[in-house]
Amino acid sequence: MSSPPPALPPDQPDCDVAIVGGGTAALCAALAARRKGASVMLLDQAPPDQRGGNTRHSRNLRIMHGAPSPLFPGSYDEADFAADLTKAAEGAENEALAQVLIRQSATIPGWLAAEGVVFQTIACGGLPWSRKTAFFLGGGKAMINTLYATATRLGIAIHHHSHVTGLTPDGLVTMCDEADKARTIRAKAVVVASGGYQANPVWLAEQWGDDAAALVVRGTPFAAGEPLRALFDLGAARVGTPGACHLVAVDGRLTEADGGIVTRVDGLAQGIAIDRDGRRFEDETAITGPTRYAQWGRRVAALPGAIAHAVWDEDGIERTPPAILEPIRADSLEALAELLDMPLATLAVTAADSGRVSRAPFFTVPIRPGITFTCYGVKIDDHARVLTDDGQPLGCLYAAGMIMAPNVIGTGYLAGAALTIGAVFGRIAGEEAADHALG
Repeated sequence: MSSPPPALPPDQPDCDVAIVGGGTAALCAALAARRKGASVMLLDQAPPDQRGGNTRHSRNLRIMHGAPSPLFPGSYDEADFAADLTKAAEGAENEALAQVLIRQSATIPGWLAAEGVVFQTIACGGLPWSRKTAFFLGGGKAMINTLYATATRLGIAIHHHSHVTGLTPDGLVTMCDEADKARTIRAKAVVVASGGYQANPVWLAEQWGDDAAALVVRGTPFAAGEPLRALFDLGAARVGTPGACHLVAVDGRLTEADGGIVTRVDGLAQGIAIDRDGRRFEDETAITGPTRYAQWGRRVAALPGAIAHAVWDEDGIERTPPAILEPIRADSLEALAELLDMPLATLAVTAADSGRVSRAPFFTVPIRPGITFTCYGVKIDDHARVLTDDGQPLGCLYAAGMIMAPNVIGTGYLAGAALTIGAVFGRIAGEEAADHALG
């Protein structure tokens, strides 16, 4: 059992600004606060080799821009971004905060570049040339490494293995270190940028019940939500929907957290998707486009046991994109039925009716819903201050990133928007927290 945190002398803060988290939002907040002249401590629960939150598995930012540049073809103006955001959020976004996000996104590539981040240009090749998003050269992990190096050079105190368990409105942060030793950090302002609670099956079970155990954590295993729960306990106003989350269809054999983008299952239009009883539950050719992974994730989550199976025949597997794991082979329909533990008669009828699975050998992959992030967090104002139910700032507490993302994206998803939310509101939160601290 941990010993009680030691008492600290009054009026002796450990730092001007404490940052809770270790991904894009936290790093942008830390750098912004430091550039304002504040002393900064960054408290990250992850060990150094797993730092960076979900950004480690990301690669691009959604950015407003009015003309072509080395990063973008064409233009993606405020109206375009706003229309996409409103559609994704289904009208649930805070319009004022959405406008802040969109307009300030235009300055983020230059701001990050000044901190050392390198973006991919058309001359680099490789990744898609996108009108709406800018890609990091080397992906999200390269950006994270760069920002940590910049933070270290600027004198930001970085503490990994720092498990934050409690907060107060006046700047006390309770945490445990790697040895489970309790400590209290005293700051003049605190930015909470620790994400949601997608890695907390107990909390997810409050809405998902037993099916919470079937959700595969795609990103960081450290997003258990203790700082979010602490904010709720302090009276922070809530935004989003309990239990709502972004889901993607993933290979059910890859159940460890932190698998990232490579765990997605693709190519269902070249075969069939069946439930645990051997029956199709969706027209596979009707779900296409970039949202197909998320659409399949939601559909699998709604099935009994939250499990499905992708099945291809010899022709279909040749047209299916390669995956991180080879599909499981069955040399006959009988062998496939035995492998999947389902009635041969049902599977045979399903295969025949589909018209796409007929030529042996057959190939299969189990599909589970993979959870990327939760869509439930705290309400903020345009200064990134955490608000109470009556609209008042909650002491010296600020929030940035996915912990406040439902303010602008609701329970929806928009490619590249998560990192933009982290960068924009991380910068705002860091600057505002520094101004408050330096007063």
